[in-house]
Amino acid sequence: MRYGHFDDAAREYVIETPATPLPWINYLGNEDFFSLISNTGGGYSFYKDAKLRRITRYRYNNVPGDNGARNYYITRMNEDGTPAETWSPTFLPAKTPLDVYRCRHGIGYTVFEAERVGVASTLTAFVPLHTPAEVNRLDLTNNGDAPVTLEVTGSVEWCLWNALDDSSNFQRNFSTGEVEVERTDATTVIYHKTEFKERRNHYAFFGVNAPTVGFDTSRDEFLGRFNGWDTPQVIAEGRAHDSVAHGWAPIAAPRVRVQLAPGETRTLVFVLGYIEVDPADKWEDPNDPAKVGIINKRPAHELFGRFTDPTAVDAAFAELNAYWRDLLSTYSVDSGDEKLDRMVNIWNQYQCMVTFNMSRSASYYESGTGRGMGFRDSNQDLLGFVHLIPERARERIIDIASTQLPDGSAWHQYQPLTKRGNAGIGGGFNDDPLWLVASVFAYLSETGDAGILNEPVPFDNEEGSEQPLLEHLRRSVNFTMQHRGPHGLPLIGRADWNDCLNLNCFSSEPGESFQTVENNDTGVAESVFIAGMFVLYGRQYAEILERFGADCGMPADAAAAEAAAVRDAVAQVEQATETAGWDGEWFLRAYDAYSRPVGSHTDTEGQIYIEPQGMCVMAGIGLKDGKAQQALTSVKDRLTCDWGTAILAPAYSTYRIELGEISSYPRGYKENGGIFCHNNPWISIANAVAGNDEDAFEVYRRTCPAYVEDKSDIRRTEPYVYCQMVAGPEAPTTGEGKNSWLTGTAAWTFVDVSQFLLGVTPTFDGLKVEPHLPSRFNELTVKRVFRGVTYTIHMTRTGSRSLNVDGAPVDGAIVPLPHGDANTVHVEVTF
Repeated sequence: MRYGHFDDAAREYVIETPATPLPWINYLGNEDFFSLISNTGGGYSFYKDAKLRRITRYRYNNVPGDNGARNYYITRMNEDGTPAETWSPTFLPAKTPLDVYRCRHGIGYTVFEAERVGVASTLTAFVPLHTPAEVNRLDLTNNGDAPVTLEVTGSVEWCLWNALDDSSNFQRNFSTGEVEVERTDATTVIYHKTEFKERRNHYAFFGVNAPTVGFDTSRDEFLGRFNGWDTPQVIAEGRAHDSVAHGWAPIAAPRVRVQLAPGETRTLVFVLGYIEVDPADKWEDPNDPAKVGIINKRPAHELFGRFTDPTAVDAAFAELNAYWRDLLSTYSVDSGDEKLDRMVNIWNQYQCMVTFNMSRSASYYESGTGRGMGFRDSNQDLLGFVHLIPERARERIIDIASTQLPDGSAWHQYQPLTKRGNAGIGGGFNDDPLWLVASVFAYLSETGDAGILNEPVPFDNEEGSEQPLLEHLRRSVNFTMQHRGPHGLPLIGRADWNDCLNLNCFSSEPGESFQTVENNDTGVAESVFIAGMFVLYGRQYAEILERFGADCGMPADAAAAEAAAVRDAVAQVEQATETAGWDGEWFLRAYDAYSRPVGSHTDTEGQIYIEPQGMCVMAGIGLKDGKAQQALTSVKDRLTCDWGTAILAPAYSTYRIELGEISSYPRGYKENGGIFCHNNPWISIANAVAGNDEDAFEVYRRTCPAYVEDKSDIRRTEPYVYCQMVAGPEAPTTGEGKNSWLTGTAAWTFVDVSQFLLGVTPTFDGLKVEPHLPSRFNELTVKRVFRGVTYTIHMTRTGSRSLNVDGAPVDGAIVPLPHGDANTVHVEVTF
């Protein structure tokens, strides 16, 4: 069952009913100011950090759900000034049935089209480029035969900045809320200034480009004693109370009267903005006793004034669309398969931008109050983003590396505002260091910018600890080399990529964190998954030394010696993986705290795991002796169903204290037998590496949202973006998705489809073109912007591989970098 449709020409998903199985959301913003917005107007906004700079309030797991965000009420008034009826242009919160409803989620914007009793509305929400504000343009049209008087109320509920404190420290927060109201003949702006009088130098505002007939800033006054956002007392009464909040729950709710003749359209512009001021310039006039405590509104006037004219809003919206049109032209395909094309050309790359910005911090499943930016997560997110804006990828690499610890390990997470490690979760996840090698290698392949390796980067953000980025990579690799167990495999630490495989935890106390408690660290638990990582990324580090060591001031013999030592360690780990890490028909997952195998046929449950099969084969382990093919066959036979490939099987039916959180979930969900979409691309890539092109694409197709759009009633999550997890074959609700948007699935799937299936891979020396597509794809064209040059790559299936560049045959699969000023290259490929 579908709840909408793709509009590929407009780059939109058009939702045709508010009653989607779950809220289907979008993200607004590209840089510092971000908003989440659902298909019924829910969500919230924040500046840089969803925990520390939350602007509007959102209640997770609320009943009813998805209420209280950006609320708009359109009230048709009777001639005597009493309200006739009220509805919301987004359906919620009023819930009045609409004669027309459409929600168009676009790239960086969302549009709601609605109609009720002859009054049509179009609400366009977006965050303009380089602007700390969300703009909501509301167009109202009278399609009836008689004049109509409307009163429009827009409202937001302020969060008192720290979202975690806001939802818990009520004894303080009920007394701190402060606002200011500024009304002129042309506009009304309500300012949120809680804690501005003390240590904060930032405030927020919500304004409308029209005179108001009233306003409210007290939530209690606005809603009334027993009402929710669907039936506020002020709306039912048909008049604002002009309430001013003093503590409790401050809001902003300006009310505007609109009179429309038949056929007339009127535009209102609401702006939600964030302002930071110099601490020395916080007040309007600190020397005037009459103005004590009045905030400096000059920067807010400037920001708000940029959007009071609808033509300026149109210009900003056009600029945003042009920005995305240009950005998405970096990589595109014309394959003849509309589902593949729309995911590659639009939605997958768009989601990669969102995951790059958000990591795992703020979604409808991530509250924004805990995880911040993940070291592992952000490095992986960069893999699918680096081609879009390499300079931002460079900045992110420096930010991530700055949280690395001096011994080469890392804080597992850091806060985006402070860029300091998150002490609540700490470190000790032994896969983390190697992901830094992966992201730097991807950046170097994309840009050729060896200068980043010489960039001075601190450890743990401590001033004076700066070392070149290359030294950070060295310590990452050495950490793994120096932390190996009795089988010669890397030690797992608290966990590896699978945060729920906690082999040193041994928790029997409810409420203990599986990730941070180590009740039985014997120092011998090993990870076959990290072994595969080390073989793959250890080799990449050796390549970096061999290629760029001289650029980093290393003598040739020193670079060669270090690279040789790394390659020797890689060979040792590869040998250990093929022996101690092999179970007979697949790779083991790990060895536990007692050196017993995990992910083995010798167990009754959890016999095979997906992660080592993907990572080890991606690293090339077992390709020569048939182990790789055997492992992939086992994955296909034992883990795969119509909805994707499960993370393990059989799922654990009881809690295993020696395994940790992984066995705590019900069978078939999350890490206990769910289809973890993040590592499905590893299996697709592994099949491509092994030459199984048909299987490689089938793995891609099973979890690709566009291919299962017609099953949205089962999958439930948005059909235009990837989700983290789908209920697995052993679950009661097989096929049901959870945790959409913020998942490494986005980046890894784009790496898979762009570099392995379509086969256009950046390298130090140019683009490698080596497609791995099933037999139904006979001809396609990829356009790829690489290092400032636009490559048009036409591929034709002939049964043999050849490469022709600008009319000249080229040996091998790498398109060499052009000479001189060439900015376009035409490539003909047969496969």
